Amino acid sequence: MFERLKNIDTAFRHVRIFTLVIIACCTAISLLVLYQSFSTVNRMQNKIYILSGGKVLQAEASQRRDNIPVEARDHIRTFHELFFTLDPDDKAIRDHITSALYMADGSAKRTYDDLRENGYYAGIISGNISQRLTVDSIQVVTDNYPYRFRCYGRQEIVRPTSILTRSLVTEGQLRNVSRSDNNPHGFLIERWETIENRDLKTENRN
Repeated sequence: MFERLKNIDTAFRHVRIFTLVIIACCTAISLLVLYQSFSTVNRMQNKIYILSGGKVLQAEASQRRDNIPVEARDHIRTFHELFFTLDPDDKAIRDHITSALYMADGSAKRTYDDLRENGYYAGIISGNISQRLTVDSIQVVTDNYPYRFRCYGRQEIVRPTSILTRSLVTEGQLRNVSRSDNNPHGFLIERWETIENRDLKTENRN
């Protein structure tokens, strides 16, 4: 009889251990499934699907700090191209300058006012001159805020009889602002100034 009780007690202990092991395994599997589910949901939330031309394109969302250098360079490039790309058309000049001034502070407005008062834009219109800016490189230092930058470019000034090529070097700093339709990158150029603008070559037009 004692032997039977002993066997029952041993069997009960085995069943209890087995049950505890099963419960522990089920708990671990449940926690793993929950973790994987949350990870999958987070990954899916960072994916954006764009419908373009009947095709579905996938894009990845990321934190802004991961894209600051890229967005900053594009902001600087866009501003300079708008500010310095001009045609002999008063409305086109106003549209370009207006778009550029949304991206910078009063330092750009002062430069525009000085050029206008000196007859620069009137000379472009009366002389049938076209001006194009090509940005060669942009250096942005993101170690400290606000971010310092320097922009290197070339101006091509097309006159009826000649083409003048000039070098252009400007510098300033970037401050974070709210994004908008007029300022999609969410930066504002401050303390902007031209530190070099000199003639490189002149070519005669045939």
